[in-house]
This record gives sequence, C-alpha cells and structure tokens, in this order.
Amino acid sequence: MILAVVLAGVAFLVYTQVARSSYLTGRYLEKQQPVQFSHKHHTGDDGIDCRYCHTTVETTASAGMPPTQTCMNCHSQIWADSPYLEPVRASFRDNKPIEWERVHDLPEYAYFNHSIHVAKGVGCSTCHGQIDEMPAVYQENTLQMEWCLSCHREPEKFIRPKSEIYNMKWQDNELSPQQRLDLKAQYRIRSKDVITTCSTCHR
Repeated sequence: MILAVVLAGVAFLVYTQVARSSYLTGRYLEKQQPVQFSHKHHTGDDGIDCRYCHTTVETTASAGMPPTQTCMNCHSQIWADSPYLEPVRASFRDNKPIEWERVHDLPEYAYFNHSIHVAKGVGCSTCHGQIDEMPAVYQENTLQMEWCLSCHREPEKFIRPKSEIYNMKWQDNELSPQQRLDLKAQYRIRSKDVITTCSTCHR
C-alpha cells in the first residue's frame, strides 16, 4: 500500500511537470514563418509602435495582423528588391494575405479580449514578454488557466499607467503597492470574485 501511494505521488508530480512543459504548452518554441520578420529589428531597433501593425488591439478582441499594404508602406522603398521580402511582394501583387503561423493560440473554449486588457492597464510585455528583443517571436508564458488566474486573482500586480502599456522597457517595480491599488480603482477593475468566475473566460 505504501508503494502504491508513493507511485501515485510520483505519477502526479510527473504529470504536473509534463503538463507545464514546453512540449505541451509550446512555451519558448520559435515557429517558422513564411517571412523572416524580426520584432527585435522593427520594434526594438526602429522603434515601431505595436499599434502600427496590430491596429485593432485597443478596440476588438483580436490584436489583428497587418495587411501586406502595411509592410509595403516602408518596403516599397526600403529593401524593395530583397529576396527575403519576395513573399511580401507576391502577397501584395496577388492580393493574397500572408499565411502567418500563429504563435499565441488559445483553445476555442477560452475567450480572450485584447481591448479590455489594454483598457485596464495590462501592457503588451506582461503577456507577450520582451517582444522588442525577439528576432523570432515565441510564446513567453504557458497560457494555461493557472497562469491567467494568477493575474485575475491579483490584477493590481500586473497593471501599469496607460501611457506605458506599449513600453517594452517598463518594469513592474516602478509603482508602489498603493499606486497599483489606486490604478485598480481608477480603471474600475472588478473584484477578484467577479473576474475569476468561470463565465469570464468560458462563454
């Protein structure tokens, strides 16, 4: 009986570790894209604001993917003949969207809205990590339910002034605990009991 209990405990421990591993969550795994697009270059080096490409992040559930025209605004002049950008030019010529590989892919039973998180002071880097340092984007966090709930239980720990939402260099220690509580009240963030109910994310 003791052996059975020990084996059950070990099996449970192994399960919890495997369930959180990058093998199942996709965490830290870079995906090959049809175009070698570097956020480090465009956002980190050139300082392009997230909203230039992800135009609907403040207004809809989806952050949106840029149409090829957005790429061509610059690349009709810069690197216009680069072989790396032929898929972009072909997309523009043929009026056919580039088929990007999705990096952050929640299951269909989980509802997520970018705009409400932006409105409540959650910065891009809080969920997506230091995008401005990623030559190829990878999933920084597990996106598992326990990760979401850790924020919903104490949202004041993860919010920032709205002027800093797109600032990738923002550090969580730049606000005092009282300032965080003040922001929570200012943004009218609901109570823990409300935002941790099942129907908040499962609709």
